[in-house]
Amino acid sequence: MSAADAFVELVQVVTTLRGPNGCPWDREQTFESLTPYIIEEAYELVDAMSPVNAANLSEEIGDVLLHVVMLSLMAQDTNLFTLESTIRGISEKMIRRHPHVFGTTSVSSSDEVVHNWEAIKRQESQTARKGLLDSIPKQLPAVMQSQKLQKKAARIGFDWPTTQGTIEKITEELDEFKAAVETQNTNDMTAEFGDLLFSLVNAGRKLGIDCEAALQRTNKKFRNRFSQMESMAQLEGIPLEGRKLDELDRLWSIAKKEVSE
Repeated sequence: MSAADAFVELVQVVTTLRGPNGCPWDREQTFESLTPYIIEEAYELVDAMSPVNAANLSEEIGDVLLHVVMLSLMAQDTNLFTLESTIRGISEKMIRRHPHVFGTTSVSSSDEVVHNWEAIKRQESQTARKGLLDSIPKQLPAVMQSQKLQKKAARIGFDWPTTQGTIEKITEELDEFKAAVETQNTNDMTAEFGDLLFSLVNAGRKLGIDCEAALQRTNKKFRNRFSQMESMAQLEGIPLEGRKLDELDRLWSIAKKEVSE
């Protein structure tokens, strides 16, 4: 079976699931109800990409493809657009944004490719969007979204001249967060904590750090070290639950030495 035939079969399967004699759950779904599933599937796909496991990666790509087909057919059912127009649209976009492949434009590096891509994208969005930040999805993870917002604003000069300015801003926001904690006002603490995180992301951006990746790296390190703590506790025959803090700190110190990442 060719890839084209397999895709047609998938479309037929989803059409049957959403048909009169199909699955009640599938028929009841809306764009809003599927949102959390789409986000979850995207993250599961990313997990399967590192480290790469062929069987797992193939399955997760299939899950994402299923949702793409499902959403397109839902739109088709309500006369918003068709699956065909979705496929044709992305093909046309790729051709339009790769003039060095499908046209006469010449490039000498991937940096030039990115520059041309952004220029074409801006031209396309002139009539569709008015604000500089409108192209950044509001549902992106908060850290990633912050970095993208700041990067966009920096393009028009709305940025600290030096990294030192962002470091000083972190100190300022930390002091304001501490003051909010003193008040024990949840709204103020939340607002100031958000400002502090935003400032930390800004400093990372100025230093060329992928802030989302940096936090993911720390999350992974914490997972690995905590798992090591659990292993040591199991060897000692005493579970982590119920241990005093100084005992947990002892295991954590050992885990830090044994697990660097």
